[in-house]
Amino acid sequence: MFVTFECLYLRPTNGRADDQERRNHAVQYSSNPDWPFFRTRKETPSKYEAYVDLLPGVWTKVRIEVRDARARLYVHDQEQPTLIVSDLKMGGQAKGAVALTPGVNSISHFRNLTITAVPGGEAR
Repeated sequence: MFVTFECLYLRPTNGRADDQERRNHAVQYSSNPDWPFFRTRKETPSKYEAYVDLLPGVWTKVRIEVRDARARLYVHDQEQPTLIVSDLKMGGQAKGAVALTPGVNSISHFRNLTITAVPGGEAR
């Protein structure tokens, strides 16, 4: 059975790495099962990844806006998005749950979560 989801993923240990390529993978988008990280990186290098200053063990403010088949990820109250995904792989009419999950062998804490529907649409 395949689990289907779209993912915006933060990698705090990459945010201040000494290796620039690793820094460029601080935030990533993927869509399971058809567009996992390795496929997006191979077929569209750097399109679904970006740098942002992150530190492990520090609260990181995140805002995600989804409208139709477009997602924007904002980090640290920045006015401009850190990552823009203009072609969500599940399309603009996809529906489902919102999940917050840590990576394998990671510990994550979440607070002040708000999910808001946009006018004329449903919460996504």
